[in-house]
Amino acid sequence: MTLIETLQVAWEGLKLNRVRSFLTTLGVIIGVASVIMMLAVSAGAEAAIAEQINSLGANLIIVNPLRGVPGNAQTLTYDDAFSIKETTRNIEGVSPEFQVVQDVSSTRAKLEGIIVLGITADFPKVRDYEVGEGRFLNADENDRKAKVAVLGWGISQDLFGSESPVGQTVTVGSTKLVVLGVMEQKGVVADVDYDGRIYIPLQLLYQKFSPSRIAQDRVRTIYVKASSQEAMTSVTNQITALLVERHDVDPAKPDFVLQTQQDIIDTQQATTEAFRDLLAWVAAVSLVVGGIGIMNIMLVSVTERTREIGLRQALGARPRDVLLQFLVEAVTLSLVGGLAGVVLGVGGAELFGRLGEMQTQVVPASVPLAFGAAAAVGIFFGYYPAIKAAQLDPIVALRHE
Repeated sequence: MTLIETLQVAWEGLKLNRVRSFLTTLGVIIGVASVIMMLAVSAGAEAAIAEQINSLGANLIIVNPLRGVPGNAQTLTYDDAFSIKETTRNIEGVSPEFQVVQDVSSTRAKLEGIIVLGITADFPKVRDYEVGEGRFLNADENDRKAKVAVLGWGISQDLFGSESPVGQTVTVGSTKLVVLGVMEQKGVVADVDYDGRIYIPLQLLYQKFSPSRIAQDRVRTIYVKASSQEAMTSVTNQITALLVERHDVDPAKPDFVLQTQQDIIDTQQATTEAFRDLLAWVAAVSLVVGGIGIMNIMLVSVTERTREIGLRQALGARPRDVLLQFLVEAVTLSLVGGLAGVVLGVGGAELFGRLGEMQTQVVPASVPLAFGAAAAVGIFFGYYPAIKAAQLDPIVALRHE
């Protein structure tokens, strides 16, 4: 019997019990679709993390204090940032930051608990965050503690609505500040609402809003923008050597920590990879369950078609032909289920990405991987029923009721 004839016989055998065949393939469909969708969710999460972190600024090096909660700024100072800017080669800018929380009001509205971020003139360049209306503060305004502010897009909407805030006055705490501009709309990045902040000169924040004298020269974080990706290692080494010398600490035990965007991405992806592995195991279990279903139904089929097997053997069919027929039936069930699972998985991932809040990204390699796994399941779990059918005694099979 040729392969084409074997396929035809196998297909006709499956068509005799269409409902049972469909229910059998359902496990494979769910398993394959699960593999594709779960890998798509994992890949989408990794892509979203990388996108958010990269949106913080290109070629960015982040310097944080090591001790205490990051943001308490126990060891980094404004002079550290100034020294980095003056002595480090291959950088485009340095942006030290310190923040406080204040109530903010205009003549139209009052907002409570708003983050007020003290920054310098390099902030937009370093953080790739442009002004949407008006202008940003300059170095002179920072040095002379000018009472000016730049509003986040959301703060502008809350305080002034559709009216332009440029040139108008806002009250931060008890200090009146003139609005220079409004930042472009950026939204939430890495759980930080950039639109819900107010940006003021760092020296002004020290003077008016510093919580204590001790904190009057401290910074929360120092952001450094390297001139290129190739210069990142050199810049990191220069900053490390400079701060070790300035802080007079053991190089093996610094009181600060440097991170690049790639460091943050790698840390986050380590978590998502563990999550992806867990999802892959869950999907694999679904495929195994589907394979067990195929083996079970094929064993039932062998029992029901014992007389048919005996008749075929009596007419000249070899054990190899019987084995191949039932093996092809099992693989066909798996491949049909695999094909349907691929369609369902890809379509489900796209639909989930469009309708849900989580980003999804179909991994191209997951399609042949899932389809190949379905074929392997059909061969593995279909082999035993096929062997059992091929080993039937023709005489005993013909007497079977």
